[in-house]
Amino acid sequence: MNKQPISNFDPNNPPQQELIDTCVHCGFCLATCPSYRVIGKEMDSPRGRIYLMDAINKGEAVIDEVTSSHFDSCLGCLACVSTCPSGVQYDKLIAATRPQVERNQPRTLADRLIRTLIFNLFPYPNRLRTFLPSLWLYQKSGLQKLIRQTGLLKKVFPRLAAMESILPEITAKSLYDHLPEIIPAQGEKRYRVGMILGCVQRLFFNSVNEATVRVLTANGCEVVIPKGQGCCAALPAHQGQEEQARSLARQTIDSFADTDVDAVIINAAGCGHTLKEYGHILAHDPQYKDRARQFANKVKDVQEFLSEVGLTTKLSPISDRELLVVYQDACHLLHGQKISLQPRQLLRQIPGIKLREPIDAALCCGSAGIYNMLQPEVADELGQQKVTNLVNTGAELIASPNPGCSLQITKHLNLQNKETALLHPMELLDYSIRGLKLDLKGRN
Repeated sequence: MNKQPISNFDPNNPPQQELIDTCVHCGFCLATCPSYRVIGKEMDSPRGRIYLMDAINKGEAVIDEVTSSHFDSCLGCLACVSTCPSGVQYDKLIAATRPQVERNQPRTLADRLIRTLIFNLFPYPNRLRTFLPSLWLYQKSGLQKLIRQTGLLKKVFPRLAAMESILPEITAKSLYDHLPEIIPAQGEKRYRVGMILGCVQRLFFNSVNEATVRVLTANGCEVVIPKGQGCCAALPAHQGQEEQARSLARQTIDSFADTDVDAVIINAAGCGHTLKEYGHILAHDPQYKDRARQFANKVKDVQEFLSEVGLTTKLSPISDRELLVVYQDACHLLHGQKISLQPRQLLRQIPGIKLREPIDAALCCGSAGIYNMLQPEVADELGQQKVTNLVNTGAELIASPNPGCSLQITKHLNLQNKETALLHPMELLDYSIRGLKLDLKGRN
């Protein structure tokens, strides 16, 4: 009697065979998959990875260094989910596969070191903040310029060089959180909302958080910012670090307990997608699963929220002439949360703004959480393509709703010697509400 083949996936939430079987292998996903467009191999496409999942489930393949590399090459941009005519839930399949890889395939020493650094530093703002004075000195001393000119770091430690290449300018505002816990609404209070500060956002894009608070309060929102909040869990969740993701999700839920808010607002696309997935992340936690669903149902991207409730304050021109702006679709807004029209509708309400649309607007910029640090070659090619497409619109300013995308795009703007400015949509609305004129010089 022949033995039944044994799956190499462990029994802890493997990719479901019924979801795998919905793929009819039509190939519509290939044209929209960024990793396939760069690498050009079938196994580095959604269809190819589903073939691998099926083969592993049936005992015809195993999780090893080769198969893991194809799963690792996925950016998790979810463009294939938007494109698939059969409704294949690739997002659920890759989300189930990544933890399987982490548990069942040993990493190389170099891989373990970089991942240990990332997962023990980036999701913890207070830890990361302790390094900021040294990074400030590194930038101001001229050492950063020297390191980049020599290219030595890229030759010796390419992943560390990739991390260094997206380092933004360190300012004094990065060193501390200074927003109060409760900021009153201006005029009549319409809503009481909580706000997620983020990790990278609060340290390197503090001005975006400040602008978001001003826009919300100007439109009748009392803003609550719990001091106990930490990382939303996006980075570990996207890389299969299940236990860390669950722990951080619980912390976020606890920090907003008893705040009695109408909505939980987030201004970073990748964070918003993860926050809305808390019901899935904590689905098997009897103590938190109901609270997680309730929390996730309150989460709103700030552009989604403002589009729903409407702007009530006057908007003024932010330039003395017509301003050409291109909106950059962040993958986890466009594909993950299906938010695309709302940001454009808000921006068009600013007098004097004219929006331009880039080709391949739905193609990932290559940031993808920490992908540009783990897979720098693929990420760089995607970043170059994205910036070329954005600049070719003739726009003077890029509106980017996600900190990872902003860092990646800024890097490639600088590499291509382009002077196109970049701001978050909330910063543009904030300028307009306060009646300020935008100085485009030196914005990136």
